[in-house]
Amino acid sequence: SHKYLSIVFTNCFCLPGDDNSGRKVITFSCCRMPPSHQLNHTRLLEYLKYTLDQYVENDYTVVYFHYGLKSLNKPSLKWLQTAYKEFDRNCSYSVLPSPAFNIFLTISFSFPRYKKNLKALYVVHPTNFIKILWNIFKPLISHKFGKKITYLNYLADLGQHLKYDQLNIPQEVIRHDENLWRKQKGKPPPVVKVPPPRPPLPTQQFGVSLQYIKDKNKGELIPPVMKETVSYLKSKGLQVEGLFRRSASIQTIKDVQKLYNQGKSVNFDDYHDIHIPAVILKTFLRELPEPLLTFDCYDHILEITSVESCLRVTRCKQIIQGLPEHNYVVLKYLICFLHMVSQESIYNRMTASSLACVFGLNLIRPQKGTTSLGALVPVNLFTELLIDFYTNIFNSRTVPGE
Repeated sequence: SHKYLSIVFTNCFCLPGDDNSGRKVITFSCCRMPPSHQLNHTRLLEYLKYTLDQYVENDYTVVYFHYGLKSLNKPSLKWLQTAYKEFDRNCSYSVLPSPAFNIFLTISFSFPRYKKNLKALYVVHPTNFIKILWNIFKPLISHKFGKKITYLNYLADLGQHLKYDQLNIPQEVIRHDENLWRKQKGKPPPVVKVPPPRPPLPTQQFGVSLQYIKDKNKGELIPPVMKETVSYLKSKGLQVEGLFRRSASIQTIKDVQKLYNQGKSVNFDDYHDIHIPAVILKTFLRELPEPLLTFDCYDHILEITSVESCLRVTRCKQIIQGLPEHNYVVLKYLICFLHMVSQESIYNRMTASSLACVFGLNLIRPQKGTTSLGALVPVNLFTELLIDFYTNIFNSRTVPGE
């Protein structure tokens, strides 16, 4: 929405993708908040709710970078009181640590719909003041929700929970972290060592290109992991409520990935959890070196909201026609399945719009940096159109061997 453009351009909020469990990650960076007189904090609050509303039906994670919140950009007390009334009209208490962090907390434990699927809230570089007030008000918060909050004093600690390199951490935060290390430990922070990439196995499925998988599987266009997960979900998951919304055990996902990469068979019945093949499918798409819709299509997709409503399906079709043949076939196979899922939405509650929120960022991303929240609307709209109008968009191109 145009009324949120001033908030979007600050890049306070980012959506760097999914975590290792397939949960959406939302980051908030205080250092990117402009001076209070330049920022409409009412719009900021509306935008926070607007952002969360798109993802609270799915499992999600929030990373809050506290550094950079100063008197210059800190919201006023009057605004905070308004925010509390907005989020919890029956709230009889007042909590006043960091304003932005406090709003996350108020949203989360005042509204069950936000609290239920928030699986983790990481607070990076918390001040002692935040920790003290948290201990004071901890009795007001359920033990279950309290366990979701993790304080991280250093960025190195964050790397133990999330993919550090995908978070697009502000340089100001990185420099602050380095200063903290020198001050507390008398030396610079440890360098995050990334092991050199190993040559992929001949049977590798994850983290390799579609062409590589095709070459190693006798020219088959649809990767085995996609074929098996889709087939299983078609037979046993189409009417499962919340399909694709739930996460799964990180260790289980790693174990299944290992089996596929080693060319071993996977029997999803052994896991007694329909969400495991669903997460595996999303993980496969997310770990492709180039997204299925390709980097070249990213800017074209972002322009979809500027196209007249009556012409959007035609524009989607034009963009899809420009894909390489292999990408087109795999995308057609996937969207056909997602269209089937959406047809069962009376049972599974997964409409085309819901599926687009889950799959959009797994199908397209920028070549550099992370996806801003401002890009979510066109990305999700484009994906929703593909699912809703599958027959119209994919009816005019046939590739040999599909």
